[in-house]
Amino acid sequence: MRKWEDTALNEKLIAGTALDTPLYKEVKRLLTTAVMAGEWKPGVAIPSERLLAERFHLAVGTVRKAVDELVQENILLRQHGRGTFVTAHNLDRQMFHFFHIMRSDGGRETPVVEMLSFRRRRGDQEETEGLGRARGAGMFRIRNLLSLGGRPVMLDDIAIPQALFPGLTARQFRNRPNTIYHLYQTAFGINVVRSAERLRARLADAETAGLLRVDRGDPLLEIRRVAMTFNDAPVEFRRSLVNTAEYEYFNKLAKGKRG
Repeated sequence: MRKWEDTALNEKLIAGTALDTPLYKEVKRLLTTAVMAGEWKPGVAIPSERLLAERFHLAVGTVRKAVDELVQENILLRQHGRGTFVTAHNLDRQMFHFFHIMRSDGGRETPVVEMLSFRRRRGDQEETEGLGRARGAGMFRIRNLLSLGGRPVMLDDIAIPQALFPGLTARQFRNRPNTIYHLYQTAFGINVVRSAERLRARLADAETAGLLRVDRGDPLLEIRRVAMTFNDAPVEFRRSLVNTAEYEYFNKLAKGKRG
């Protein structure tokens, strides 16, 4: 694999000539491209800022600014005393970055997930629009029931484009050894780096009431999430219904995190 393929940019960096965009933005773009191309795998350390600065013939501060933004965007992860790593999805990351349901007393629990169904269907209008796909595009549609403290609390309906996840099977999804986003990352090379969520109230219908063990017409929290990979490309649309009788939604935005 060729590294740093943008030769024209490197010549400008070396020569120190002006660019239409700040130099650190161009460095950020090249680092992102390298991660997307698999030059550094998830969980692997990237070169130090000093080495990157030498490669780009730039000041360390310029490279650090590019790395800072990639850390804020969850593409890279700094570990004090160890270095900067390509973010890898695991249970800890899932709990603190993508799972926002906690007990009313502030306690957090790891959900127990049961897959209820796995189907190949055409996406509905909301799914295809949210995922930037043509109307009627083929989707894998997965329904999961999440329990906390031994009680069902959340119902997840997940839609992902078949074109992005070729060969995905129900068995593979059900028997994944880690989180869903870890499966996306390791089996399909799709790294979820951020998500956008919309919340609203909804009443439980008969089917949902039965699954969540609530009464029909009880209030639920509906969360609609679009998960995105690099360059804000959408890869997953998810509808979640949450029984908030004993649980609530909590999302602490990190400083500098984009909304």
